Amino acid sequence: MAAELPRIYLKYHQTGRPMAAMEANWAHGTSTGWHSHPRGQLLYAIEGVMSVQLHSGSWLVPPNRGLWIEAGAEHDVRMSGDVKMRTAYIDASAFADLPARTCVVNVSPLLRELVVAAVGVPLDYAEGSRDERLMHLLVDELRAAEVLPLHLPLSADARLRQVCEALMREPADTATAEHWAQRLGVSAKTLQRLFVKETGMPFAQWREQARLMFALGRIAAGERIIDIALDCGYASQSAFTAMFKRHFGVPPSGFQR
Repeated sequence: MAAELPRIYLKYHQTGRPMAAMEANWAHGTSTGWHSHPRGQLLYAIEGVMSVQLHSGSWLVPPNRGLWIEAGAEHDVRMSGDVKMRTAYIDASAFADLPARTCVVNVSPLLRELVVAAVGVPLDYAEGSRDERLMHLLVDELRAAEVLPLHLPLSADARLRQVCEALMREPADTATAEHWAQRLGVSAKTLQRLFVKETGMPFAQWREQARLMFALGRIAAGERIIDIALDCGYASQSAFTAMFKRHFGVPPSGFQR
């Protein structure tokens, strides 16, 4: 069960305005604990990397990216490095065309400055004021933001969850779908069907996505690409870089600080 929202955050949801923003700084290795918000949340870090767990999967939020979390979704945020978090809470019922589900978005320079500036906007900003226009422009930029494939869906099926958790712990594991099926006592076809049904991805694609998620946090922390590549099960840095560019259109260096 999610913990109650700390009292310090209640004012950001109880304001009569449809938007509010706040800042918080977190030390490396800390987490928020499981909680939820009555409003949608745009989560962004000026510094540091955030790993966000929902019951349906996990999301990684590296530099220059943000995470939209829909209202009411229980989540836990864990910090990699000291994190300077900036958050905008948005009443989705007041604005059309906001994302319907949790997703990572690219944060443009304009959106970044709007989020930072929103922290200084009073909770009771006046209608028709510059502050209101700033907040509405933030929403416009969020609507236009590119959605990025930084989501690792998890399964509610106990058998498949066992495979997913093992691959998340050991991303270099090279066991095939056939090997995993044998361990679970099912056919390879059954395992593949389960992966597609439960996660929307075939086994090989899910494992590659898990490796990407594992790698991104370390890339953003400035670790050597060759070390990350080997720990992800790739034989060379070039093979890892090719896979990375295929997914994101940029080399791993594009996700470094």
